[in-house]
Amino acid sequence: MSLILIQALNGLQTGLVIFLAASGLTLVFGILGVINLSHGSFYMIGAYLALSLTGMFGDVFLALVAGIPLAFLLGLAIEWLFIRHLYDRDHLQQVLLTFALILIFNEFQQVVWGSYPHSIPAPSYLAHSVRLTEGLSYPVYRLALMAICVALAISMALIIQKTRIGRLIRAAESNREMVEALGFDSRLIFRMVFATGVALAATAGMLAAPIESAYPGIGDRVLIISFVVVVIGGIGSVRGAFIGSLLIGLTDAFGKVFLPQFSSIIIYALMALVLVIRPAGLFGRA
Repeated sequence: MSLILIQALNGLQTGLVIFLAASGLTLVFGILGVINLSHGSFYMIGAYLALSLTGMFGDVFLALVAGIPLAFLLGLAIEWLFIRHLYDRDHLQQVLLTFALILIFNEFQQVVWGSYPHSIPAPSYLAHSVRLTEGLSYPVYRLALMAICVALAISMALIIQKTRIGRLIRAAESNREMVEALGFDSRLIFRMVFATGVALAATAGMLAAPIESAYPGIGDRVLIISFVVVVIGGIGSVRGAFIGSLLIGLTDAFGKVFLPQFSSIIIYALMALVLVIRPAGLFGRA
């Protein structure tokens, strides 16, 4: 029983972190129509921002407060320099340019932070475990991480569904010309959406850094899994990204325990199964 509970918690924690990263990708892919292969690089940048800013402020949560605006500004700059030129181009050109961004960010990481892995300490007041059941304890930082991710997921859902900004974003996704005819700048909306996607990926990297450390290529697997989440949940569906992320997190956690010989392929088998049943994803539009 303890084994199942601990794997369920690990799966939920992994799935919630994946959701933060994948939700940014599904916003960019679903609303802007851009295949952004460099999305995992922003997760990596977030982990290294946690390293540098935690060294400056002494606390990963203070690093988060400073790092999220920096990541958002980076997103604005990347959109203005590169991404805005891709909106009306085909997917091949999007793939090529965003792949070039991966190479640029990897070289930037090597120059600034080097090629060695770095550990980032959890805050001292969360660096202990809490007893959940008889004989079962769980790290407090992981529980705090899950709470933060759930709070961000609820905030994101409320913003998209209940606010004027959310309605504008959904309108721009459906009919860009109509939004411009009403006097709104769709380019500005797209820029803000892309920067939000970058900030979400970097936030996921910063929050996961005390668990995973910061090392070269940390964003590569996140990029692949984020695309799997988008496929399972449905393109452009934040609710689908949430459900898909939890499914992947739980499948991965339990697969490593009960089917270790297939653990590396089990989430891709899940994606294939979903595509067979629902080709547009769980919450995608057919």
